[in-house]
Amino acid sequence: MAEVIDSGEPTIYQIRIEGQLGTQWTDWFGGLTVILETDGNTLLMGPVVDQAALHGLLKKVRDLGMTLVSVNRVPPAAEGEMNE
Repeated sequence: MAEVIDSGEPTIYQIRIEGQLGTQWTDWFGGLTVILETDGNTLLMGPVVDQAALHGLLKKVRDLGMTLVSVNRVPPAAEGEMNE
C-alpha cells in the first residue's frame, strides 16, 4: 500500500498531452503552467489542491478531445529543486 502524506499543501502534478496548446489555455487549466515540448506534446504543470481538482483537469483534457499521454505527481523533494 502506498504511503499517504497530507501536508495540507497542494501537490504538484505534471499532465502531458499529445499536441500543442497555446499559453492562452493557462487560465482555463486553473493556472497550470503550459510548457510546449520539442516532441510536439504539451506539459501542464503546477499545484493541484486535491483529487477532485485533478479529475476536473483531466476532464478538461478529455473535453478538448486531446490524448492524455501521462499524469505524474512530482515528489515533494523534487518540488524544491524546481524552485531553485
